[in-house]
Amino acid sequence: MFFHPMDFLIILAFLLSLWAQFRVSGTFNKWSDVPASTGMTGYEAARRMLDRNGLHDVPIEPVPGKLSDHYDPIHRVVRLSEPVYYESSISAVSVACHEVGHAIQHKVHYPMLVLRHRMFPVVNIASGIAPFLLIAGFLFHAMNLVGLGIIFFSAAVAFQLVTLPVEFNASSRARKAMVAEGFITNQEERGVAKVLNAAALTYVAAALISLLELVKYIMIFTSNRDE
Repeated sequence: MFFHPMDFLIILAFLLSLWAQFRVSGTFNKWSDVPASTGMTGYEAARRMLDRNGLHDVPIEPVPGKLSDHYDPIHRVVRLSEPVYYESSISAVSVACHEVGHAIQHKVHYPMLVLRHRMFPVVNIASGIAPFLLIAGFLFHAMNLVGLGIIFFSAAVAFQLVTLPVEFNASSRARKAMVAEGFITNQEERGVAKVLNAAALTYVAAALISLLELVKYIMIFTSNRDE
């Protein structure tokens, strides 16, 4: 119960996650020191990208913190961290346009984003209940609770897997728009790719950890059921 062969892989995935977090922070800082040749701030890049995609009614708000950028689909607002909102750098315009990519996905009803939104209410409940079911099941050797916990946990893992194409697609939309609209030069696209790829790796690492944990629980459940 307390140690399983899968734990070794989970630890490796956890170390990958830590490395990914350090990398995204380091990459963001590095390219924050490289000014965008156009002189556009993150806000200006986001506003232009929104307007050119017919999203004139989507506001952009600055929020405190670093790397706290996100698109709010409920209120239809792009929220940019203050360094991204106010600064003119490769990092700022990259992150800003990535968040606009999500707003465009929302407008065109990108299938994976639609699926993610529909899954969220269920996953929000399931992810909160799953740990208690799994802990109780393992403590009391109640495999029915473990099985139910696995089902609930599977919903959370599925949500993270669905998130991956959503994030990669938003980055792809951002990169194409930034070059096509002249927000960056072809030479600057290398920096944009590094910033966005570093951010995407954090989602990959998180999904990998959850997937490996799910496999572990299924293996334990199967072995105990067969005894």
